[in-house]
Amino acid sequence: MTASDSVLIRRAEPRDSSALGKLGASLVRDHHAFDSRRFLAPGPRVEEGYGRFLSSQSGAEDVAVFVAETAGNIVGYVYAGVEPRSWQALRDVAGFIHDVVVTPDARRASVGTRLIETAAAWLVSRGVPRVMLWTAEENRTAQRLFERLGFRRTMIEMTREA
Repeated sequence: MTASDSVLIRRAEPRDSSALGKLGASLVRDHHAFDSRRFLAPGPRVEEGYGRFLSSQSGAEDVAVFVAETAGNIVGYVYAGVEPRSWQALRDVAGFIHDVVVTPDARRASVGTRLIETAAAWLVSRGVPRVMLWTAEENRTAQRLFERLGFRRTMIEMTREA
């Protein structure tokens, strides 16, 4: 895929559940590979489960799932939502980008950038004062993208096994 390929960014629809499940499952697998003790292990039906999860989320008022589509194929998605004030997290209302996934063949063609910017614009239109996200410590490629798009480091998650 090249940057000149036509990529449509649109709201996810019920017909996208299978493609979303496959992409979400890749996210689960990648994170589990980063740190198998911290991240959820991909089970035998992870595609179906994640597809069902994202489809259930896309109907909520303060949640949006956008897909990137080219030539009739879903090549990425972003899942974002408005999060309320959290005394626990010491954070006021914020937009949160929960997931962003792009297929390997669509990377480096601005698909991730377009998905993130679409989600961020949607969140800002909902009145949030800031957009936040998390990234796995090992995911340096994603971190470079997020920094290039103006995100800054604010927290470090640390985990200790029981």
